Amino acid sequence: MTTRCLIALAAVAALGASAAHAADVAAGKAKAKEVCAACHGDDGNSPTADFPKLAGQHGDYLAKALRDYKSGARKNPIMAGFAGALSKQDIENLAAYYNSQPAALSARY
Repeated sequence: MTTRCLIALAAVAALGASAAHAADVAAGKAKAKEVCAACHGDDGNSPTADFPKLAGQHGDYLAKALRDYKSGARKNPIMAGFAGALSKQDIENLAAYYNSQPAALSARY
Protein backbone atom coordinates (compact mmCIF):
# COMPACT_ATOMS: atom_id res chain seq x y z
CA MET A 1 0.00 0.00 0.00
CA THR A 2 2.79 2.43 0.88
CA THR A 3 4.54 1.73 -2.41
CA ARG A 4 1.38 2.53 -4.36
CA CYS A 5 0.98 5.82 -2.49
CA LEU A 6 4.58 6.78 -3.21
CA ILE A 7 4.19 5.96 -6.89
CA ALA A 8 0.97 7.98 -7.08
CA LEU A 9 2.58 10.96 -5.33
CA ALA A 10 5.60 10.82 -7.63
CA ALA A 11 3.35 10.77 -10.69
CA VAL A 12 1.32 13.76 -9.46
CA ALA A 13 4.51 15.67 -8.63
CA ALA A 14 5.94 14.96 -12.09
CA LEU A 15 2.77 16.18 -13.79
CA GLY A 16 2.77 19.34 -11.72
CA ALA A 17 6.42 20.03 -12.51
CA SER A 18 5.90 19.65 -16.25
CA ALA A 19 2.84 21.91 -16.21
CA ALA A 20 4.76 24.60 -14.33
CA HIS A 21 7.38 24.71 -17.09
CA ALA A 22 5.09 24.23 -20.05
CA ALA A 23 6.58 25.61 -23.21
CA ASP A 24 4.84 28.36 -25.16
CA VAL A 25 5.23 27.74 -28.90
CA ALA A 26 3.97 31.24 -29.80
CA ALA A 27 6.52 32.84 -27.47
CA GLY A 28 9.18 30.57 -28.98
CA LYS A 29 8.23 31.75 -32.46
CA ALA A 30 8.54 35.39 -31.40
CA LYS A 31 11.93 34.79 -29.75
CA ALA A 32 13.12 32.81 -32.79
CA LYS A 33 12.24 35.70 -35.08
CA GLU A 34 14.09 38.09 -32.78
CA VAL A 35 17.21 36.03 -32.10
CA CYS A 36 17.59 33.03 -34.42
CA ALA A 37 15.99 33.66 -37.80
CA ALA A 38 18.86 35.60 -39.38
CA CYS A 39 21.01 32.46 -39.43
CA HIS A 40 18.59 29.54 -39.01
CA GLY A 41 15.70 30.82 -41.16
CA ASP A 42 12.26 32.05 -40.16
CA ASP A 43 10.95 28.55 -39.46
CA GLY A 44 14.24 26.83 -38.59
CA ASN A 45 14.90 25.62 -42.13
CA SER A 46 18.22 27.33 -42.69
CA PRO A 47 18.60 28.69 -46.21
CA THR A 48 22.28 27.73 -46.28
CA ALA A 49 24.42 24.77 -45.30
CA ASP A 50 26.51 27.12 -43.14
CA PHE A 51 23.93 26.97 -40.33
CA PRO A 52 22.12 23.90 -39.00
CA LYS A 53 18.45 23.33 -39.61
CA LEU A 54 16.51 23.45 -36.36
CA ALA A 55 13.04 22.67 -37.71
CA GLY A 56 11.79 19.25 -36.69
CA GLN A 57 14.60 18.60 -34.22
CA HIS A 58 13.66 16.95 -30.92
CA GLY A 59 12.81 19.57 -28.32
CA ASP A 60 14.90 17.87 -25.63
CA TYR A 61 17.95 17.90 -27.92
CA LEU A 62 17.52 21.59 -28.76
CA ALA A 63 16.98 22.60 -25.13
CA LYS A 64 20.05 20.66 -24.01
CA ALA A 65 22.17 22.15 -26.80
CA LEU A 66 21.13 25.69 -25.82
CA ARG A 67 21.76 25.01 -22.12
CA ASP A 68 25.17 23.58 -22.99
CA TYR A 69 26.06 26.62 -25.11
CA LYS A 70 24.94 28.85 -22.24
CA SER A 71 27.02 26.97 -19.64
CA GLY A 72 30.07 26.61 -21.89
CA ALA A 73 29.83 22.81 -21.96
CA ARG A 74 29.36 23.08 -25.73
CA LYS A 75 31.88 25.34 -27.42
CA ASN A 76 30.83 27.87 -30.03
CA PRO A 77 31.50 31.53 -29.29
CA ILE A 78 28.66 32.80 -31.47
CA MET A 79 26.05 30.46 -30.03
CA ALA A 80 27.36 31.00 -26.49
CA GLY A 81 26.63 34.71 -26.87
CA PHE A 82 23.09 34.14 -28.09
CA ALA A 83 22.30 31.35 -25.60
CA GLY A 84 23.77 33.34 -22.73
CA ALA A 85 21.04 35.94 -23.14
CA LEU A 86 18.21 33.36 -23.05
CA SER A 87 16.19 32.56 -19.94
CA LYS A 88 15.28 28.98 -19.03
CA GLN A 89 11.77 29.65 -20.30
CA ASP A 90 13.10 31.13 -23.57
CA ILE A 91 15.07 27.92 -24.12
CA GLU A 92 12.02 25.72 -23.53
CA ASN A 93 9.87 27.93 -25.77
CA LEU A 94 12.42 27.92 -28.60
CA ALA A 95 12.83 24.15 -28.38
CA ALA A 96 9.07 23.65 -28.54
CA TYR A 97 8.72 26.04 -31.47
CA TYR A 98 11.43 24.45 -33.60
CA ASN A 99 10.24 20.97 -32.72
CA SER A 100 6.77 21.91 -34.01
CA GLN A 101 8.09 23.08 -37.39
CA PRO A 102 8.24 20.67 -40.34
CA ALA A 103 11.76 20.06 -41.59
CA ALA A 104 12.19 20.84 -45.28
CA LEU A 105 14.13 18.41 -47.41
CA SER A 106 17.21 19.83 -49.02
CA ALA A 107 19.75 18.77 -51.57
CA ARG A 108 22.72 16.81 -50.30
CA TYR A 109 25.72 18.95 -49.58
